[in-house]
Amino acid sequence: MSKLKPAVNSNDHHLGNVNATTTLVEYGDFQCPHCKHAHPLIKRLLKERSNDLHFVFRNFPLTEVHPHAYTAAITAEAAGKQDKFWEMHDLIFENQDNLNTKFLLSLAENIGLDMKQFATDSKSNELQSKIEADFESGVRSGVNGTPTFFINGLSLLTYDETYESLSDAVLLESEMKQDKII
Repeated sequence: MSKLKPAVNSNDHHLGNVNATTTLVEYGDFQCPHCKHAHPLIKRLLKERSNDLHFVFRNFPLTEVHPHAYTAAITAEAAGKQDKFWEMHDLIFENQDNLNTKFLLSLAENIGLDMKQFATDSKSNELQSKIEADFESGVRSGVNGTPTFFINGLSLLTYDETYESLSDAVLLESEMKQDKII
């Protein structure tokens, strides 16, 4: 079983309750069809368990098989500089079949980003380094495909692309944490 390296930190994109007993980390690729499939499952899980789940997304663009994955990651990160990472994250997955540079620019315009700032941020070494750091952390954590999930720092081996497999793993981890507290 692989361990998450490094642990969740302030450089990560977070959703849900940061103080939850269960943290789910996804290494994802914005052009990966399996990540697109997992996207609504995660949204449902967050909706149903918002108080006791902390979700983190890390970039793991598989550029050899997904030529627009890196550009999509840069687009999401640049949107994040204007506090719209999650809005862009969702739009990219929901429109994955249309991914190309022109379409990603139109998404940025449609969500009201300052396009001059977006252009500057998209070319910044800071965002490129962030994506590279996410990718390298995935490699150090044993990630070799997407999506790869970690629950409370340990790789999730039971995910089989169903909501139940994801939900059951989160519930089990939550129950195990509660048993240790009591």
